[in-house]
Amino acid sequence: MKQAFADALAKRGYETLTPVQSAVLAPELTQADLLVSAQTGSGKTVGFGLAIADGLLGSLEKFGRATKPLALVIAPTRELALQVKRELQWLYAEARATLASCVGGMDMRDERRSLERGAHIVVATPGRLRDHIGRGSIELSQLRAVILDEADEMLDLGFKEDLEFILSHAPETRRTLMFSATVPKSIAHLAKSYQKNSVRVSTVAEKSQHSDIEYRALGVAARDMENGIINVLRFYEAPNALVFANTRVMVNRLTTRLTNRGFSVVSLSGELSQNERSHALQAMRDGRARICVATDVAARGIDLPNLDLVVHAELPTNYEILMHRSGRTGRAGRKGISVLIVPPSARRKAERILQGAKVVAEWAAPPSADEVKAKDRERLMTDPSWQEEIGSKEKSDVDELLSHFTPLQIAAAYLRLYTSKQSAPEELVAIDSKNLKDSKPSRAADFGPTVWFSIPGGRSSGTVPGRLLPMICNSGGITKHDIGAIKIHPEISYFEIKSTKVKAFKQALGPDMTAEDDVVVTQVDGPPVDVGFERSKSRKPWVDKKIEVNIPSSAPVDWNDDTKPKQRKPKANGHNASQVKERPKNKSRSVAKSRPEGVVESFKKKSKSKSKKTSKYPKAVVGGGLAVEKNSKNLENPKSKRSKKGGTVGKHSFDPGKPKRRPA
Repeated sequence: MKQAFADALAKRGYETLTPVQSAVLAPELTQADLLVSAQTGSGKTVGFGLAIADGLLGSLEKFGRATKPLALVIAPTRELALQVKRELQWLYAEARATLASCVGGMDMRDERRSLERGAHIVVATPGRLRDHIGRGSIELSQLRAVILDEADEMLDLGFKEDLEFILSHAPETRRTLMFSATVPKSIAHLAKSYQKNSVRVSTVAEKSQHSDIEYRALGVAARDMENGIINVLRFYEAPNALVFANTRVMVNRLTTRLTNRGFSVVSLSGELSQNERSHALQAMRDGRARICVATDVAARGIDLPNLDLVVHAELPTNYEILMHRSGRTGRAGRKGISVLIVPPSARRKAERILQGAKVVAEWAAPPSADEVKAKDRERLMTDPSWQEEIGSKEKSDVDELLSHFTPLQIAAAYLRLYTSKQSAPEELVAIDSKNLKDSKPSRAADFGPTVWFSIPGGRSSGTVPGRLLPMICNSGGITKHDIGAIKIHPEISYFEIKSTKVKAFKQALGPDMTAEDDVVVTQVDGPPVDVGFERSKSRKPWVDKKIEVNIPSSAPVDWNDDTKPKQRKPKANGHNASQVKERPKNKSRSVAKSRPEGVVESFKKKSKSKSKKTSKYPKAVVGGGLAVEKNSKNLENPKSKRSKKGGTVGKHSFDPGKPKRRPA
């Protein structure tokens, strides 16, 4: 390693290299094309920066004047590209390298001027880099190294054609390094096409979970998912937290909910412009915001300081995305926590994802409201401020407070101010973390002591709880929340009321205890005995009927035994078969010209007898010619269209060969 890079690492606080950094710096891989499997947060940016350093500098210790780029780094998103540029800037600062970026969302004219001034290393996104190549803004003839960072993500985002276009314009003598969290067939095919005798490098982090990350799976009721997220954020109170959602709609919903609860939140999704995304990330870095809600694609490449907590508000689609998300925390020797919010319906999916990632997670319930409050008290009592010395300015303020208030009043005021800055925790439905089935608390247990009442009229008179409930509320001046169980018996109905509301209920009914429609309400000693439904007397008694089946004693008849086929009867209406076979061709369809006289008369008589029952379809008669009955609609509707061959319209006849006249 050259001295310039050793000094840069020392200034940054590096004492040892990560596994991926050590792997790519192996002496036998100095000039080889590499296909590296490395997870997010493994230090791969510094790794490939060090790996290409000797090839860019050669025998020199520092770079000279920049002209055409020597190295090209391609990343899938703007955030990741800019993050890579920042990492390489401090790494190559002592070597005096000039870096330029070409990313979407930035001013293309500024990028072009920067390229014209010269750059040793260019960091770019695929689409914008292809535009610059097409416009002639960048010259790749001097490239010595090309790095594809997050190659699998670029292929997933549809940049395959752009990558092939860029690599085809790079010199064949270049060195190509591909870094990918996973190596699917598409990545292997790309490496085979554009790398020469590439060496596969797998790190330990790919096959095991991050050792500094603690995984927890919290089972919550489906309706308490957002409340569970609030309690998780309140319980840990991490300096920076990242909440992942699968859709942009869910990101906006969580951002609104958390903001309304007093959290300082920013969001990252595909609908934001580059400036909005930059402002959001800057707010996280300088402490103006503490929580970032983002989708997987929008969070690619972001590096947040002091990120100790990752919350999966929605489960990822596969274990690889889980590792990508969780890899945002637990960096640089810091401990991190990855929390999965699991509703009952997603228990099996969560187990499959954890098993695929080879992660052992602790299954538990989310922090309750009491646990959050206890954690607040613990943080208050263990705050380092209690051990700090009192300064001169602070002492004067303390003396002034003591002159006006007692120590007890000051302490109480401090507690009120402390708790007012905290978002109140949510009450959650109890759930069994073993099977994640909602275990709703018993209504009787939460309802408290009750008193039972009865009214005449039950199931036989049509009484139902839906009609009984509003009558009780209106007559007794209580709400539905004050009423417990309602039991409808055949001739009488029972209901229970909170014992704390009984006095007000009786006063509203009056001394005669009458409700609406003069219904008398009677207090009973205890709950009634459940009575089952009685079978209606009008229904016939149940009788087991015997089903008799007549089975013939003889063998079944095979209708295909007859060797001679049956002769088919001709479809003729009063005509013989010869008339059907000797049907003349190209004859007029008129009945009078093509049919014998006897047949015409029989047809007329038959049509008159059936004139009242008109068929939906016209009838056809087969004989010496074809006679078609006119559509009944044309005969009955005066406004129907005229036939081209003549006929009647309404009560008027016409001949198509003669000029048409309007009847008088």
